[in-house]
Amino acid sequence: MKNLKKLFVGNLPASTTENDLLNLFAQFGTVRSSKLITDIFTDQCKGFGFIGMEGHEARAAIAGLNGKDFNGNSLRVGFETAKSSRR
Repeated sequence: MKNLKKLFVGNLPASTTENDLLNLFAQFGTVRSSKLITDIFTDQCKGFGFIGMEGHEARAAIAGLNGKDFNGNSLRVGFETAKSSRR
């Protein structure tokens, strides 16, 4: 896992499950980690999540999924950028 990249996945429908997220990204390679952000009270997706994948697989997932329709929503997929590490 030397080249693990974290991806931000946005504009997810409220009905999205952790399994949906895994299945969506698994077509591009091995998903090392996934975190769907859910509402603490309703347990519904808040519209975004994070995926950890190897570098080349992550780039393929961005190319294949960014702007694509997923259950009626146009996905936003890109590398997560750490705001505090900018120089």
